[in-house]
Amino acid sequence: MKRRDFLKRAGGGAAGVAALGACDGPQAGADAAGGIDGPRVSWRMQTSFSPTLDLLHGSGTRIAERVEALTGGNFTMRVYGAGEIVPGLQVMDAVMQGTLQCGLTSGYYYIGKHPALAFDTAIPFGMTTRQTLAWLHHGGGLEMINGVYADFGILSIPASTTGGQMGGWFRRPVDSLSELAGLRMRIPGIGGEIMSRLGVTVQTLAAPEIFPALERGAIDAVEWVGPYDDESMGLHEVASYYYYPGWWEPGVTVGLLIGQRAYAELPAPYQQALWTVCGETFCDRLAAYDAANPPALRRLVEDHGVSVRRYSDDIMEAAWRESHAYLDELAAGNAEFSNLYDSYRTFRDSQWAFADYSELGYQQWVLARAERA
Repeated sequence: MKRRDFLKRAGGGAAGVAALGACDGPQAGADAAGGIDGPRVSWRMQTSFSPTLDLLHGSGTRIAERVEALTGGNFTMRVYGAGEIVPGLQVMDAVMQGTLQCGLTSGYYYIGKHPALAFDTAIPFGMTTRQTLAWLHHGGGLEMINGVYADFGILSIPASTTGGQMGGWFRRPVDSLSELAGLRMRIPGIGGEIMSRLGVTVQTLAAPEIFPALERGAIDAVEWVGPYDDESMGLHEVASYYYYPGWWEPGVTVGLLIGQRAYAELPAPYQQALWTVCGETFCDRLAAYDAANPPALRRLVEDHGVSVRRYSDDIMEAAWRESHAYLDELAAGNAEFSNLYDSYRTFRDSQWAFADYSELGYQQWVLARAERA
């Protein structure tokens, strides 16, 4: 199927964007008997995450359960964790090859295939999750991203999120730019490239590999998610210094990558079910992480003695400078990346300008007083 033809046909499913943005529940489109009438379809899904990560990997489980309920048991998915079928960082490859009909993963794991896939997850000093969602569904971002994925025979539906992330765990303090030099750090995506430019030796590891590598000293630092998932991974047991902000992932989206052929073979109501369920799962995970992270951070500090530290100004300034220089380099060398970056940057600048008058302005005022209370 030609790229333009597929994107046009997938637009029927993209009508589910409205449902996604509104976080419609699983009843949408169901018949009076409580399920969509249609043929039996069975898919395999693998996530890039360990099954112990109940919110992140659990997003895949939730999608499967909701789709099955919405279709009256006619459309089922068996969900596997990282490494159960393919390694966690090869989910996109497995979908391309048809080994999996779909996979829950982060687009920036695959920037070696195309740098613009980073926009399907996050870029350094980018937008928050809410701002990114607005760009995806009301700024043309998702259509452009799926234009890139179409060349690989894939459709991406935003399906989960972690919200804004933390800045990583370190076995020793790194309170100046010079102290980054020579560190071995697990960090994927464009953020990894920037850390490399700041003197860090970068590795990309899937979730199940992270704790063992940090524990045995194969790496000195690791970027993962945020307090709730990091605590469940036990990262505080082998590293004591927890930095913020996560400037490379200020707002994260996680996509359900679906093979074009598998998607095209679905009845239209099943396609709509996927969009609707992914949308409500995205909203549910954002709320769940917002609820789970504050008490987890408190436990890390009060119960485990973790030292939470802000990145120094010289690290932040160097990261800002190198991030923009590298993104400009990518744009100069890749027309598709350039088009996406122009769209993203224009939307981001508008969002930032408004945030100064809305939530950011409010939070700056109240948080200064809450700290004194």
